[in-house]
Amino acid sequence: MAANKVATKKFGILTAGGDCPGLNAAIRGVCRASHDRYDMEIIGIANGFRGLIYEDTRKLKPEDFTGILTRGGTILGSSREKPFGPADKDEVASDKVSAIKETYQKLELDCIVLLGGNGTNTTGFKLAREGLNVIGLPKTIDNDIVGTDMTFGFDSALAIGTEAIDRLHSTAQSHSRVIVIELMGHKAGWLALYAGVAGGGDVILIPEIPYKIDEIASHLEKRARSGKTFSIVVAAEGALSVKEAQMDKKERKKYRMENGPSAAYRIAREIAEATEMETRATVLGYVQRGGVPSASDRVLATSLGVAAAELLAKGKYGRMVTLNGNEIASADLSVPEGKVKNVPEDHYMLDTARAVGTCLGN
Repeated sequence: MAANKVATKKFGILTAGGDCPGLNAAIRGVCRASHDRYDMEIIGIANGFRGLIYEDTRKLKPEDFTGILTRGGTILGSSREKPFGPADKDEVASDKVSAIKETYQKLELDCIVLLGGNGTNTTGFKLAREGLNVIGLPKTIDNDIVGTDMTFGFDSALAIGTEAIDRLHSTAQSHSRVIVIELMGHKAGWLALYAGVAGGGDVILIPEIPYKIDEIASHLEKRARSGKTFSIVVAAEGALSVKEAQMDKKERKKYRMENGPSAAYRIAREIAEATEMETRATVLGYVQRGGVPSASDRVLATSLGVAAAELLAKGKYGRMVTLNGNEIASADLSVPEGKVKNVPEDHYMLDTARAVGTCLGN
């Protein structure tokens, strides 16, 4: 496609939400393809949507996106700024959206490319309804974006989580303990499920399956009676008991404040009380987001970035690039808007876990 026939001459690019491995690879993919193949002008937007609100931008040149394929983090910076805001702050939100539109027009942008998760792509859909041209790229270590089979960042975080579980096996065995490790996944349990299976977790707890502490205790006691002196419990941060699942949001928040700082500590306390086994908790935390991207995430992020450049060239706005099977495609931004891709109850990985003797808490 000749440069003079390209629909997009100038676009902005930003990263928003939590950082994850592969963001720089995706930035490079978008920028290299759009610059080298289509001679587009690229405006880097700093710190997520804040850069659009406060006009914190700069022109990106080839030297800016050279040599960043293997780097963790994002050269553009990120933030969790939500320009549309909660419903009770409509006036403030309106001012921020107006500022974004003003910056977009002042910079004479043809489109904004957003690299982010559920919240970012939802904001992208809302900005598209405000009249802005938007293209989204799905990134999150949680792998919970509707419309794409896989998000970049997930594979890298999976490797980190699995290594952590591997390391806990030796210390749990040495001290004959139950160790509960908490991985990220507030609403969806993909990371805990996959890492739990990969690391040989004895119990895996995810938000989609409320657990019964009696079932967990019975499983751990059975292991102990069979001569297995230690156990590893892998829990997503959003794991919840049957009791918690029956509470409304306010009650659940109060209960959690009174019963431990996070899921791992609550579950460890419950296990200790139910079994009298020595139990410890560990929270992997932000380590899951850090470091260089895996080879798989570099490939996926680059491929999605190049696909975004193709959409820019053709003027196909209001889309999110996706991975469907082995094909790079795209979906309307309305597809991921306001949704979470949960682990379905009939997913093969759940059966896989159960088949190898893993307790899922139910």
